[in-house]
Amino acid sequence: MVVKTYGTVSAEQQKQLSGLEFVCGLAIGTFPLNTIAQTLGYDVAELESGRVVVTLVPTDAHLNPAGTVHGGLTATLLDSCMGLAVQSMLHKGTGQTTLEFKISLVRPITPETGQVRAEGRVMNCGRRIGMAEGRVIDGKGRLLAHVLAHGTKTCLIIPS
Repeated sequence: MVVKTYGTVSAEQQKQLSGLEFVCGLAIGTFPLNTIAQTLGYDVAELESGRVVVTLVPTDAHLNPAGTVHGGLTATLLDSCMGLAVQSMLHKGTGQTTLEFKISLVRPITPETGQVRAEGRVMNCGRRIGMAEGRVIDGKGRLLAHVLAHGTKTCLIIPS
């Protein structure tokens, strides 16, 4: 079992790694996950170049006043998996940041939903712009956001 730590990876250390090496380090516990992952309770579950899956089991701590999981949680899951998917495609010394982000929520998520999976896939990654799409599904494979939770993201590629 991998013991996860939380924090940040220095810019100097990140510059020494390819994007895939960096994301792999997050997944296997070599590097700390960001603290929002700790706060919300999600983890990097799967990765390959251009594709990252984060998972989370929703709890009462994630609910909005209507009793469903807050849409901001779904947005964070999608932002994270899509950004990491783009990062996984980048060369050593290159980073990315969100330039644009859109989601559509189609089904409510509750603690009874069980584990949800947010999958980000790169659609295109150039020298200056990376684009990814994402979706959130439940254990039965039903789309919850996107399309159903589904999103698209455009990242600005930042040379060091």
